[in-house]
Amino acid sequence: MKQYIYAAALLVANVALYAQGDLNTAADAVRYSLDNTTGTARFRGLGGAMGAVGGDLSAMSVNPAGSAIFNYNTGTATGAVYNVKNKANYYGTHTTDKDSSVDMAQVGGVFVFNNANENAFLQKFTLGFNYENSNSFENSLYMAGTSPNSIDQYFLGYANGRGGRPAVSLNTLNTGNYNYMTFAEQQAYLGYNAYVFNPTTDGSNTPYVTNMPQTGNYAQQSRIQNTGYNGKIALNFATQFKQSVYLGINLNIHVTNYVNNISFYEDTNNLSSGGMQELQFDNRRYTYGGGFSLDLGGIVKITEQLRAGLAWKSPTWLRLQDEITQSLYAYCPECDASTSNGNIILDPGMTYILDDYTVRSPGKWTGSLAYIFGKSGLVSVDYALQDFSNTRFSSSRYGYINDELSQTLDMAGELRVGTEWRVKNFSFRGGYRFAQSPYKNGTTVGDLQGYSGGVGISFGDSKLDLAYSWYRRDADVSLLQQGTVDAARVQSTNNNIVLSYTIDL
Repeated sequence: MKQYIYAAALLVANVALYAQGDLNTAADAVRYSLDNTTGTARFRGLGGAMGAVGGDLSAMSVNPAGSAIFNYNTGTATGAVYNVKNKANYYGTHTTDKDSSVDMAQVGGVFVFNNANENAFLQKFTLGFNYENSNSFENSLYMAGTSPNSIDQYFLGYANGRGGRPAVSLNTLNTGNYNYMTFAEQQAYLGYNAYVFNPTTDGSNTPYVTNMPQTGNYAQQSRIQNTGYNGKIALNFATQFKQSVYLGINLNIHVTNYVNNISFYEDTNNLSSGGMQELQFDNRRYTYGGGFSLDLGGIVKITEQLRAGLAWKSPTWLRLQDEITQSLYAYCPECDASTSNGNIILDPGMTYILDDYTVRSPGKWTGSLAYIFGKSGLVSVDYALQDFSNTRFSSSRYGYINDELSQTLDMAGELRVGTEWRVKNFSFRGGYRFAQSPYKNGTTVGDLQGYSGGVGISFGDSKLDLAYSWYRRDADVSLLQQGTVDAARVQSTNNNIVLSYTIDL
């Protein structure tokens, strides 16, 4: 007889598993490859188009030569308010959810060492450091609708084997110790003991077949709450040669902290037929780790007004680890005679720490042009290219996922345009950003379009800058992110307010 499991207290177990090839998907790799335009208020107000402008702590993240534009020792700190509104469409049912957060978005400084000899070849060099929240994962989604497909395919996919992995044996499901199972075996174990599927008895080609009612559609809903960030610490060195050439390098340390909470609910719409009535599957995934990358860049003054820049960002290597907590609830009065009310609760009460793995995000080239109108203002354009098909997981266990990344991802361009105009002590800014989809189909994650504006005031040795940015992007989001085929179409609209304080020393 299938087991009835209930754990009243939380037990934490550290178990090294080889399950990441089953847990991770191509979408997980893409998550760590996408960056947002973050940083100082001036940078955001200009739409991030500062590759040839420089003179800003966040600008050196685009082109590290930009720190050699500084004339004085400078420090900047930035706070931000993030707001995201998600509109989801799942089989014709529309839902809306919002999330807001406040964060220290940036802090950094640069030290300028000038050569007293104005005719020297090496005019100056700079040492800088900058921390930025390069991507915020703060997000809240609610999706609901009626689907022709049940969650049974999630559990059956693991039980019957996928991605070259064999099916889970019936002996493992009946007598195996959950604590020492692989991730795939655990998913099959939960589904089997919640009566989602049964062993095959009709001689079909698969070991297990669904036990879910096949009488109609399934009412489903999912609440997804994400928190966390991608942070980057840049250690910068830049030089100015003569009056027209600037070169720079960044050594970047990356920090990732991501928490994904999913509560998926399915009503089988089966009251008249009996059998399985409801399922609720709760998942908590905590991903953390760090990595490194390298930036190289140069800026040339073609004329006193016209500047050109070129920068290369190396691939980013992130070493990550996952902690997983799961529970499954089912209501099936006819499934298990040992339950008095039909409630089946599978709660192992354990947090599993899985083995670590590496994600390599693609490198990026950025070309920039800026025209400086003396002290009156500027117009700047950046264009970046990134080949997302080079995104990879490190291990051979991810062979089929890496093949999917190569086949579905593509080269993507990003255009950023910005302008700034000064009136006495005030500066007024505007920006535009367009980023192509990283996917060949252009829909799994759609194109991004954004606008920004800002204002700054100078107090002599210090400045206060305020910026507002808006951008929108559509994407397909699965109600249960690991391995399900059904996805809602989600339109995400982001509104950010950023305030920076800069002091020249």
